[in-house]
Amino acid sequence: MAEEPDPERLKRLEERIAEVKRATAPEPPRDEHYSQASQGWRMVIELVSGLGIGFVAGYGLDLLLGTLPVFLVILTLAGFAAGVRTMLRTARELQDGEVAGIDPRRKGD
Repeated sequence: MAEEPDPERLKRLEERIAEVKRATAPEPPRDEHYSQASQGWRMVIELVSGLGIGFVAGYGLDLLLGTLPVFLVILTLAGFAAGVRTMLRTARELQDGEVAGIDPRRKGD
């Protein structure tokens, strides 16, 4: 009536199924250290921190010297310039890494 399945044939079938599964399996997710959104946030934080440091330093000097708002304005503008400069440096690093096909933030890997 019912014959026992051929073990050799079953083994070949299992191997073929495993081969097809390997071929059609999705690639494991790569370890993308930084997404585009996190790179954008990094730049925003660099700009805002430059502004904040300049503002606090200027306000502190104005309070100490009684010259409100001279140093506040000057150092806030200097902080803005420093933040923009840092953002541009970061953008250049990212662009150089993309052109070379490497991630400049992952040195030593």
